[in-house]
Amino acid sequence: METKKLRTIIGLEIHVELKTKSKMFCGCSTDHFGKKPNTHTCPVCLGLPGALPVPNRKAIEWSLMAGLSLGCQTNSLSKFDRKSYFYPDLPKGYQISQYDLPFSYSGKVETEKKEIGITRVHLEEDTAKLIHRNGVSLIDFNRSGVSLMEIVTEPEIDSPELAKIFLKELQTKLRHLKISDCDMEKGSMRLEANISLSQNDQLPGYKVEVKNLNSFRFVERSIRFEVERQKEILAQGETPLQETRGWDSKTQSTYSQRQKEEAKDYRYFPEPDIPPINLKTSSQSEQPLDLEQIKKQLPELSQRKEARFQEDYGLRPDQAKILSQNPQTADFFDRVAKVAKKKGLEIKAVANAMINKKINWQEISPEDLVEQLSKAGQKKILTASALKEVVGRVIKNNSKPVADFKKGQQGAIEFLVGLVMKETKGQANPNQVRQEISRQLA
Repeated sequence: METKKLRTIIGLEIHVELKTKSKMFCGCSTDHFGKKPNTHTCPVCLGLPGALPVPNRKAIEWSLMAGLSLGCQTNSLSKFDRKSYFYPDLPKGYQISQYDLPFSYSGKVETEKKEIGITRVHLEEDTAKLIHRNGVSLIDFNRSGVSLMEIVTEPEIDSPELAKIFLKELQTKLRHLKISDCDMEKGSMRLEANISLSQNDQLPGYKVEVKNLNSFRFVERSIRFEVERQKEILAQGETPLQETRGWDSKTQSTYSQRQKEEAKDYRYFPEPDIPPINLKTSSQSEQPLDLEQIKKQLPELSQRKEARFQEDYGLRPDQAKILSQNPQTADFFDRVAKVAKKKGLEIKAVANAMINKKINWQEISPEDLVEQLSKAGQKKILTASALKEVVGRVIKNNSKPVADFKKGQQGAIEFLVGLVMKETKGQANPNQVRQEISRQLA
């Protein structure tokens, strides 16, 4: 097979832990990170016989909110399903997930390079955490049952670089919704890439999934490695195995884990302990799920903030982009800009201060920041006569650089400018200093 004609096809699966106070189907606390193992559990999340799941209303609302922010359509009738597989981190032998009727489907995400389609956004329960230590495997069930939202893309990503750009844009959107911290170091955002190569516009008969990637850099590098690995296999006239692979950050390579399952292997069927959920006549609580009310809760997202910062405050595109990425930083800038406008301070100066000085918005109030910037802008301007006097004194006390300048060494004047700026404590204009030195030495 001629590898030069191969087209890279990438689809991503993103698992996001929602920061609800309780788990997806029980009342256990989700504040599990760093806590003693197996202390946030109950019969439901341990999968004990007879325990019945009750869906978390807030998790459903946040899942719908995420779908709306991604331009998805909503299934008015949705349901949960049992996804059967056997693994130590899943005590029931199945995971409560969604299959053919997810809450949201058919959306899109705009990136700086191209639009990426969203296949579905659905809810499921997280699994327990396996800990491999001293030749044995331990299980911590604190994470088991945490509300987990899965976002699946269409196979429309064609390069490692685009995968990274898309994931950064998606993370920014979700953080602005404030439904998850999307902290990959803590596992609240976990990434998987499905990679295959094709000679035409058709999807090939295989795909390789690289699981449990916990950084954008690892996603990019694992895809790059996998593309080259598959090219070598195809060049030999063989087809890569459809399998699940892991990423080894030490060797910067993927490794085989197990044969990849297909949907039929999971034996999906409707979860019998949870009735279907009709958004119009939901009986999950006294109040039905109101999609219109959820739409009203959607905040201003990063792309709209970026455009508004340019329109309302006259920021450059690069300034607006930097300040709109983090929701807390963007909110703080908005508050500072309002105070600055009342005080007559140029808002661009506020933007520059936040970008260049890396102001910690958690340690200063908008009023205090504006006050600091106002005082900094009120430096005394040196009069022409005072500047003339200082320059004359510097020239008199520094005969060597003066002599160098007269010999044609232009760098000497910059040394003299520095001395004047130091003596005036930065109150002089460097261009005016340069002009005055040249005039006096002419």
